[in-house]
Amino acid sequence: MDSAAVERFEAGRGRLASLAYRLLGSAADAEDAVQDAFLRWQAADRERIEVPEAWLTKVVTHLCLDRLRSAQARHERAAGAWLPEPLLEGDPMLGPADTFEQRESVSLAVLTLMERLSPVERAVYVLREAFSYSHAEIARILDVTESASQQHAHRARVRVAAERRRGSEEVDPASARRVVEEFLAAATSGRTERLVELLTDDVTAVSDGAGRAKRLLRFTTRERVASFVRAGFRPTPAKRRLAGGSPVFHIAPVNGSPALLAVVGDRVAGAVAFEVDGGKVASLRGIAAPDRLARLNQAWRRHEPDAPVLTAW
Repeated sequence: MDSAAVERFEAGRGRLASLAYRLLGSAADAEDAVQDAFLRWQAADRERIEVPEAWLTKVVTHLCLDRLRSAQARHERAAGAWLPEPLLEGDPMLGPADTFEQRESVSLAVLTLMERLSPVERAVYVLREAFSYSHAEIARILDVTESASQQHAHRARVRVAAERRRGSEEVDPASARRVVEEFLAAATSGRTERLVELLTDDVTAVSDGAGRAKRLLRFTTRERVASFVRAGFRPTPAKRRLAGGSPVFHIAPVNGSPALLAVVGDRVAGAVAFEVDGGKVASLRGIAAPDRLARLNQAWRRHEPDAPVLTAW
């Protein structure tokens, strides 16, 4: 392949990776899809490709749809052991973030909700909300009619909005951080009553069980979530061994929302991502499986963090 063709692909690699990440919820799978697209670009008769960007977008979208429809992916996600892969703020794979819709489409909450959409609905939702493609363009990418694209988009928006049950306004990052700081103080001090007060009535908590559970651990009701959190933040020698040492805790933006990161040395051993609504915690997602933290760890080693919010644990 000539250098000009390689440069043309590389110029769009970031956008393609961001598209694939939103469709798959996994950075590793997104990178694989983009690399597969590169191989197809290599083998293609490029002189017959009128608009390379459109051609590559279509190829990556269909590669992602194939992955979402695969038997292995359906099994893994249906088995209840799947959470989106968290990405640290500034990661180029997070992609466009100019509008509220673009920022929300890459939040862990919405990436999780999109699991309930059909693969085509998910593709239409991402192409429309995150990348502002017209329905005519989406129809050409997905080989559907324009009216079908509109119908898929409507159904996807309705389902996502119904499940979100949150306000349409963005939460101020500084305010969200203060809520997480209060939450951490209550969780580590034994003040269970204060911890319950910081949770919404419909709060949910999901954890991958430190990466060892076969199924996700799920908790609802303020009392059960508070009990789970208190137990999770209670330090023990076994937890320190599992983490590989005694961690310090930092607050950092992950997928547009605040997250508590348990850091041992230069390695993130676990992440708890928060969704804040009305000054309270509406959801928590705990992720500690090493393969789900690989890209976040790469970014963390290049990151200049704020001072830790907890050093003695």
